[in-house]
Amino acid sequence: MRAWRGAEVYFDVEAIKGQPLSNVTGLGGLTNAELQKVVEPQIKFYVPRLFLRHTFARGGEQEYVDSDNNQLAGPVPSERVVLTAGKLSITDIFTRNQYAGDPRTQFLNWSFLTYGAFDYAADLRGYSLGAALEYYRGPWALRAARFEQPKVPNSMALDHHVFSTFGDQFELEHRHRLGDADGKVQLLAFRNRARMASYADAIALASANGGVPDLDAVRNDSRVKLGLGVSVEQALARDIGIFARLLAHDGKTETYAFTDIDRALTAGVAVKGARWSRADDTLGVGISVNGISSNHRDYLAAGGVTAFLGDGRLNYRTEQVFEAYYNMGIAKRFSASVDWQHIRNPGYNRDRGPAQVYSVRLHAQF
Repeated sequence: MRAWRGAEVYFDVEAIKGQPLSNVTGLGGLTNAELQKVVEPQIKFYVPRLFLRHTFARGGEQEYVDSDNNQLAGPVPSERVVLTAGKLSITDIFTRNQYAGDPRTQFLNWSFLTYGAFDYAADLRGYSLGAALEYYRGPWALRAARFEQPKVPNSMALDHHVFSTFGDQFELEHRHRLGDADGKVQLLAFRNRARMASYADAIALASANGGVPDLDAVRNDSRVKLGLGVSVEQALARDIGIFARLLAHDGKTETYAFTDIDRALTAGVAVKGARWSRADDTLGVGISVNGISSNHRDYLAAGGVTAFLGDGRLNYRTEQVFEAYYNMGIAKRFSASVDWQHIRNPGYNRDRGPAQVYSVRLHAQF
């Protein structure tokens, strides 16, 4: 990363190798947000982020921001406009939550990475090209962005026609204090436009011609998906914090870039280990209740298949993900954690599961 006065350039190189559990299928809330949708049997290096960020001072008192992912520590004006443009993940800017959002040290299931139903624009690895504008004034922040969608659902190639195919998102944030405890409320709205398929159209075509519904046969350039959500995080004490998220989209069109969740309610708690003389440890417990729309259910029940779901049958129930982790600080910049996930009705099917997933993680940061 290289920085100038008022401007910063970010550049990352990452390596990946791995085989996703069950080839990233069979669940709405997938079990490992660190393993991407693309399978890399050999180590592959790639550039996830390459972007410019410029801060325009508007006045007010100076605030100090801590060093964080994609953020340099230092003073910033309390009223400012921030422009970010280039390649990055939308979740680098939007839906940020200090208790749930980092699968390397916090919750591992995709349901906790961001809003489970936030079908944000991204390539197969979770990154996109675009620009975001943020306005900060005191405890308030307003964000707006447009990013490129993939050319086809869940693919690597991005569509550069940003006036006809895009993902727009808007977020209003308010930070507050209850006594001595910090908290934050966020409202998110998103609008996607892409060459997406309608579940109802796929079912209608299959009914007219016979066979099972197929999304590939009914994609249309003018499809739009709308979603709205709210997120709350609140410290209860210096070492205890809680969070909750709720988001739903219209559920009319296929999942385009994230995962098969149309609505989700997620909540959890994180407790620092100072209470048992382990100040660098964290215990986290959370639950997510994921659901899909009636059109989505009818499509799967009729034998339809999506990128993640479909086995010809559906006895619908909400998918319920319970997760608990314990992250242990071993040395400076090095930690290890154990994680347990209990998933009821995996893939929204009462006839499946429950599933138990156990994980061990090692994390080093330099």
